Amino acid sequence: MDWLQSLFTDVNSIAHIVLLYSFVIAIGVLLGKIKFFGVSLGVTFVLFAGIVCGHFGFTGNTQILNFIQDFGLILFVFCIGLQVGPSFFTSFKQGGVTMNLVAVGIVMLNIVVALGLYYGMSGRIELPMMVGILCGAVTNTPGLGAANEALNQLGYDGPQIAMGYACAYPLGVLGIIGSIILVRLLCRVNLKQEEEDIARQEAANPHLTPKMMHLEVRNEALNGKTLFQVKSFLGRDFVISRILQDGHVSIPTRDTVFHVGDQMFVVCAEEDAEAIIAFIGPIIKVDWEKQDVPMVSRRILVTKDSVNGKQLGQLHFSSIHGVNVTRVNRSGMDIFASRDLTLQVGDRVMVVGPQDAVERVANVLGNSLKRLDHPNIVTIFVGIFLGILFGSLPIAFPGIPTPVKLGLAGGPLIVAILMGRFGYKLKLVTYTTMSANLMLREIGIALFLASVGIKAGANFVQTVVEGDGLLYVGCGFLITIIPLIIMGVFARRYYKMNYFKLMGLMAGATTDPPALAYANQIANNNAPAVGYSTVYPVTMFLRILTAQLLILILAS
Repeated sequence: MDWLQSLFTDVNSIAHIVLLYSFVIAIGVLLGKIKFFGVSLGVTFVLFAGIVCGHFGFTGNTQILNFIQDFGLILFVFCIGLQVGPSFFTSFKQGGVTMNLVAVGIVMLNIVVALGLYYGMSGRIELPMMVGILCGAVTNTPGLGAANEALNQLGYDGPQIAMGYACAYPLGVLGIIGSIILVRLLCRVNLKQEEEDIARQEAANPHLTPKMMHLEVRNEALNGKTLFQVKSFLGRDFVISRILQDGHVSIPTRDTVFHVGDQMFVVCAEEDAEAIIAFIGPIIKVDWEKQDVPMVSRRILVTKDSVNGKQLGQLHFSSIHGVNVTRVNRSGMDIFASRDLTLQVGDRVMVVGPQDAVERVANVLGNSLKRLDHPNIVTIFVGIFLGILFGSLPIAFPGIPTPVKLGLAGGPLIVAILMGRFGYKLKLVTYTTMSANLMLREIGIALFLASVGIKAGANFVQTVVEGDGLLYVGCGFLITIIPLIIMGVFARRYYKMNYFKLMGLMAGATTDPPALAYANQIANNNAPAVGYSTVYPVTMFLRILTAQLLILILAS
């Protein structure tokens, strides 16, 4: 039975390390599904499973543990960057500016409260441990990883800050949900009234939603003018997918001549619809059964790398293939197909035209579901390579003895965000199916949490029972609730923010899925999800960056 004993005790054995990680992750994920008062800890329970194993002496070679921890962190933050990259910059537009300002306020107040407790207690809790408590209080695991990586740069050999994180995390989850409820009570929110306000806002906020309508040319000034001239006169972008002239239906081109009485099917941005109707003519009903050549409309999937990053106008679908593109579906959202819209792999393009022409366009765009099933491994590892190079660049600041580096967390995160947003300009296909992205993220964070837990487990019970564990819990709770209540009440009373969006904002500002799940249960609309997704990219970026900077600037 020596082989069995060696399997469980030889810390330098690869088989022992794999067995240990498999057990910790499997048990942690299973227990993480159990709900306490309607809230589950999810994959974060892997940390606690690792702590238990580490406490009972099941550990591994420190160098191997460190490698798996860092590699898991890189995978996790890079996949997060790819996910939030396309929406990172657009989240600052329109009402998103206000929401992101409130979220940034929450992030900054979290730091202020943490530093206030650190200096108020005259350094009883070391600064690195306070940063760990801060990360746990706002349930942000990537921040913990960034802080750990920064400590490695400084050669830190003190207690594992994951102990502070583990102490603060459970009450942090409950504190976020409790703060959402408390803001509702303090501001005397009427949920029914909030629902009505959301409905009115959605009705009055067209953005670039496609508007489809049948129009008849009644403007005498358009008689004899080409489609190109009409678009130039109007100054609004629209697409005519088919036109009925003298009893014949055809696909119009830029040279098609308008005549009074022509009937057409127009697609435009909803906010431009009234102007187009006023310029061309009224909405009518049209029977398209009289067409000479049968027209079909079909959604075609963009899967060819050669199309990635090209604007619709560059593909000349109308003039070359005799079809029109009316709208594009991206990540579940319909977008009006303007000529300057940049196509990306994964887009679903609505094409209208004769059957054979639509088939030709399908060949141009790819339209291969199988192609999307294969993840773009080259892009992922090129991005990680560049991210590590970028994160290793030393940045000198006056007054700081040690140059600041973005490290293994910040570097890949920033590169991934930039690739997700601008990768198509370099002909990089950054599209990854949601299932593949989630798989890599979950594997990465599970490996990271298991590593941190196993290393912290040896001294965890002693720290909590005999040390300052309860103090960590109390500090974490204050770090959680004070900023959320202050900024929540401020956003509600000063910005008059809808409560359902505010719930999502508060969950997003703490990157806390259980709080979002609670908000979705309360709301009968998608407003919490909108609030969460609007602030999540900026918040995640700030949480990772500030955790590192706190260590590098104050602990160096």
